[in-house]
Amino acid sequence: MSVSLADLRRYAVDGSLFPQTTLKRAIDRLGFVQADPIRAPARAQDLTLRHRVKGYRAGDLERRYAKLGVEEDTFINYGFVPGSVFALMHPRAAISHWPPARRKKVQALLEFVRERGHVHPREVDAHFSHGRVTNFWGGSSSATTHLLEDMHYRSLLRVARRERGVRIYSVHEHAPGPADAATRATQVDALVDVLVRKYAPLPGPSLSYVVSRLRYAVPQWQRELKSALQRARQRLAHARVEGIDWYWPAEGRVTPSAPADTVRLLAPFDPVVWDRRRFELFWGWAYRFEAYTPPPKRQRGYYALPLLWRDQVIGWGNVSVRNGELQADFGYVDSHPPRDRAFPRELDAELHRMRVFLGL
Repeated sequence: MSVSLADLRRYAVDGSLFPQTTLKRAIDRLGFVQADPIRAPARAQDLTLRHRVKGYRAGDLERRYAKLGVEEDTFINYGFVPGSVFALMHPRAAISHWPPARRKKVQALLEFVRERGHVHPREVDAHFSHGRVTNFWGGSSSATTHLLEDMHYRSLLRVARRERGVRIYSVHEHAPGPADAATRATQVDALVDVLVRKYAPLPGPSLSYVVSRLRYAVPQWQRELKSALQRARQRLAHARVEGIDWYWPAEGRVTPSAPADTVRLLAPFDPVVWDRRRFELFWGWAYRFEAYTPPPKRQRGYYALPLLWRDQVIGWGNVSVRNGELQADFGYVDSHPPRDRAFPRELDAELHRMRVFLGL
């Protein structure tokens, strides 16, 4: 069966925007939900989940986190993964290569967390007062907070919950890593499959890119990723379309279908639009996340949300809440909205859904 670019686009939209389900089932199906702290008008993880979870409200993930069996962690970016994916990634690199003084601090801090069960960074800082360090963004943060984050990444701690947005840590008890090469390869392949299910269909260069980003999820197995990519290319379904090799799960079926008359405002990191290379192939224009771009250089806005109409991303919206009211400004690739009579009605329906989601 021949496959067209339009077929791949429909497969991407339909496969990612599946019928709404429970929060746990949605996260299990997605395999990973990317997080971002900016609220414009809500955090990226909430904006992603609202399309896929029935009755979802901004903040539900944080409120229900402790009972969901999900984990905050670094996958290909920082975000949330089901417990099954979390288990595939750990344990990560050991601390044995750290300087003795740092290892001593880690052991003391680990014992402190174990004694208390759950700790707030402020509580840890008050107890140890290790000073301050320069964080990733160039600002100053407490050295204990920095150490907590490092211990979280290195499989010593996990995020038990959040309080007013602050991570509360507990000790991470995990099984030992795989002892043989075959088991290790099986785990890496399973992580690759999580990525492919989430972002399929993937053009060849994007498949290589996302697999390479697993070096953040499993730094201890970074050297395994090249062979994992080769195995993926062999087992995945694939087709050459307009000179590009595309890949998707072997059980997936790319079949033509009629798009629904629906408008959606997508998060900048929503799986439908996350792969910017694929975005340009599907929709013929470049979308860029501009929150960290100097204002004079922004083309679409601080937190422009891609605007999906049927199976076409036709523009973007900048949405905010002012004095308790939802404000929305839109831009269109063709300089004007679609002339289809159904579009204004469906755009109003999407804005209504946004108001409900935000509790306005």
